[in-house]
Amino acid sequence: MTSTTLIFIIAILALGSYWYGMQRSIKVAGGVSQIKNMHSLPQQFGLLTAFCCGLPALFLLFLWGIIEPNVIQSLLVESLPKSVQALKPDELGLYLNDIRIMASSQIVNLDSLSAKQETAIYLQQLHDKANILKYALILVTAVASTMLVMSRFSKTFTARAFSERIIKLLFLCCSIVAIFTTLGIVMSVLFESMQFFKSVSSLDFLFGTTWSPQMAMRSDQVGSSGAFGAVPLFAGTMLITVIAMTIAAPIGLLTAIYLSQYASKRLRTIAKPMLEVLAGIPTVVYGFFAALTVAPFIRGMGESIGLNVASESALAAGVVMGVMIIPFVSSLSDDAINAVPTSLKEGSLGMGATKSETIKKVLLPAALPGIIGAMLLAISRAIGETMIVVMAAGMAANLTANPLASVTTVTVQIVTLLTGDQEFDSPKTLAAFALGLMLFVTTLLLNIIALKVVRKYREQYD
Repeated sequence: MTSTTLIFIIAILALGSYWYGMQRSIKVAGGVSQIKNMHSLPQQFGLLTAFCCGLPALFLLFLWGIIEPNVIQSLLVESLPKSVQALKPDELGLYLNDIRIMASSQIVNLDSLSAKQETAIYLQQLHDKANILKYALILVTAVASTMLVMSRFSKTFTARAFSERIIKLLFLCCSIVAIFTTLGIVMSVLFESMQFFKSVSSLDFLFGTTWSPQMAMRSDQVGSSGAFGAVPLFAGTMLITVIAMTIAAPIGLLTAIYLSQYASKRLRTIAKPMLEVLAGIPTVVYGFFAALTVAPFIRGMGESIGLNVASESALAAGVVMGVMIIPFVSSLSDDAINAVPTSLKEGSLGMGATKSETIKKVLLPAALPGIIGAMLLAISRAIGETMIVVMAAGMAANLTANPLASVTTVTVQIVTLLTGDQEFDSPKTLAAFALGLMLFVTTLLLNIIALKVVRKYREQYD
């Protein structure tokens, strides 16, 4: 029986205890007609019973998963001969690893058992005993905690208050897990970035204008140092983002204004869901559209008027990315405009303002925090987009402001650096973490700006 099966059994027990807790509370009340005399509803008694059945069992399973490997390893080491116990830690680790492989694959020759094979059999026995003890202990805990809580059921028992406390505790645990997960990700990226900056100067990385992360296999090979100037990557990212937002921001905002203020209710009920469906199209589809349709069209148009246009250009990627982002901007801006209190709009119209004046002077300023949030979310989406850039803008790290040239972005280079078999002690691979750290800082600054804008205007209009 695996841990997944055990979790499934605990879930079934929790559901059963929910039903049994409800029935028990009705019986304590003296029947369905007497439920009004109870402090809490039967569903709240059932919920509390389910919590008491499932949560201690799951916590014990989690705790067992942490403790069991250490206990088994210490018992295994104690069973080894003294000469083996005296090995160095790394040699002992390899010895134990061989035993674990034998135990997991059950490679045991019963006719001629070696010392390792005997230990592997002992390890299998330890695992079997530990599993039996774990399953018995967890199931007994689930049943005992359920019986304990139900023994306290009475007409004055505050099941609702206990349930709400447990739910608050669960929310708190979820928040803590989310915070520590984020901290773990940030710290891992920061640690790897520090390893990179031990090999490459931070000034060269931040202000260098040449990106060529190719490291030679031998020290005497030409070009063995590589070049890790990130300026061309961030310039390419900003160029494509500006092109995308130049298209997405006005079209998306005007679409939102039309849908919220001018469109009929019938048209709105059709157009808004269609826009939201567009937001769910995979980016690889937009990438195909950019590579097969938009990029050749732009190249043909440019050549017809004598311009030198690369087959993969920032303009092609930016235009398609802008089209992809329009639903984000329009949908979120539409929600922000519709969230403005109707009294503001009616007051403006009542004072004699026209509809367009009301939109410009009242609705848009009042909805500005939501609109700014939509724009910043769209910018973050554009900065993080990879597939369209790979397929339509190329992978050349050119430091240029020409939208007709081929460029690349930070996210594309991160994917390139981490694709395939890599050495994680090489500056070429560690550069991906440094780029990720810079991208994280950039996105964090955007979020801080968004929070400040929202806070400022919320105080004004609330």
